[in-house]
Amino acid sequence: MRNEGPSPADGPSLCPPVRGPGYREGVDREEYVERVLAVVEQIPPGHVMSYGAIAEVVGTGGPRQVGRVMSLEGGAVPWWRVVRADGGLPACHDGEALELHRAEGTPLRGNDRVDIAAAHWWPPATRA
Repeated sequence: MRNEGPSPADGPSLCPPVRGPGYREGVDREEYVERVLAVVEQIPPGHVMSYGAIAEVVGTGGPRQVGRVMSLEGGAVPWWRVVRADGGLPACHDGEALELHRAEGTPLRGNDRVDIAAAHWWPPATRA
C-alpha cells in the first residue's frame, strides 16, 4: 500500500466493507485501495475524475467508497484531481485544491468549481 495505515494487528479496518452499485463479493480492502489509487495516479494535470467515475473504472463500490479511500489513503496521489460530480472540490482541502487546479490550468467554473465538461478525463484503456 502507498500510505502505511493500520495493520490487521491494530484491530478492525477503518474502512467499511466495500458496498454499493457494482459491488462484487471477494474484493479485498487492500486490493480495492490499490485499484482506486492506481486510477487516480493516471489522471493528468489539468484534468479530473469524479468519485463515481473512479468507482466505475475500478468496477466495484461507489462514490462513497472511493471517497473513503481518498480520505484515508489518498495523500500520496494527486487527490485534488478527484472531485464531486458537480465539480465541487474535496471538502476540508478546497482552498489548497483550488490553488493546485489553478496552477495546473484546470478549467474552472466560477470561483470554486471545476468545469467537469471541459476537464473530465477517462483512462483510455477503459473507454467503451
